[in-house]
Amino acid sequence: MSGPARVLVVTGGSRGIGAATCRLAAGAGWDVAVNYTRDKAAADAVVAEVKAAGRRACAIQGDMALERDVVALFETAAALLGRIGGVVNNAGVVGDQAGRIADASADMITRVVDLNVTGALLVCREAARRLSTAKGGPGGAVVNVSSIAATLGGPGEYVWYAATKGAVDSMTIGLSRELAAEGVRVNAVSPGLIETDIHASGGQPDRLKRLGPQVPIGRAGTADEVAEAIVWLLSDAASYVTGANLRVGGGR
Repeated sequence: MSGPARVLVVTGGSRGIGAATCRLAAGAGWDVAVNYTRDKAAADAVVAEVKAAGRRACAIQGDMALERDVVALFETAAALLGRIGGVVNNAGVVGDQAGRIADASADMITRVVDLNVTGALLVCREAARRLSTAKGGPGGAVVNVSSIAATLGGPGEYVWYAATKGAVDSMTIGLSRELAAEGVRVNAVSPGLIETDIHASGGQPDRLKRLGPQVPIGRAGTADEVAEAIVWLLSDAASYVTGANLRVGGGR
C-alpha cells in the first residue's frame, strides 16, 4: 500500500493468526482495527501492542457471521481511524467437535458455514464497497485466510471446515478478477498445522503434538510465520500479485 489509506481491518484479530497479523502490520506502518467476538481483554491487549509500535488502533466487537456486525465493523473502523486500505478476512471456526461427517450435527455445520463462508463473503462485500476505485475508494488489498484443509479435505476430522475453505479459495479467485481493474488486489493464504488455540476449540488440544512430526518440515508452524505472508501480500512488494493463494503449510 502507498498513500494515505493505511488503515487495516483484521477480523478475528484478538488471537492466533489475526493477532500476529495486527502486531506485524503495525510494524509495517498500518493503523489497525482489531475485530473480536467475545474476548475484549485479548483484543485490548493487541490494541496496546499496536499503539506501542507507534500506530493507531481500536478494538471493535462484532460477530462476523452477522451482516449487521460486519457492516458496523467497517463503519466504526472508518469513523475512528479513517479510510480503509486493507482487509484481512481471518475470522473462522472449525466447529466444536472433530470427527466424521456422519456424526456431525446440522447446527454445528450451519455455524461453521455461517461464519466461514457467508461471513467471509460479507466481509469481502464491505471491503469492495469501500476500497474499489469504481465506488470512490482508494484501492487496496484484501487477504483471505483459507487453509490447506481445502485441498487435503479434512477426512475424519473436519470435512465441513475443509469445504468452507474451498469456498474461500473460490471467492478469492473470483473477486481478484472482479476487482483487479478497480485498484483492489485479492489474495489468500492457506495455513497448515499452526500453533493456535483453534485446535483446542475444536476438541483436539493434542493435535499439534500428534501431527506436528508428520509435517514434511518436521514441526507445526507459528502464527507469526503466517502473518509474515499476510503482511507481504498487503504490501507494495506484492503489487503485481492478485488471485494468488500462498500455501504456508510446511510442505503438506
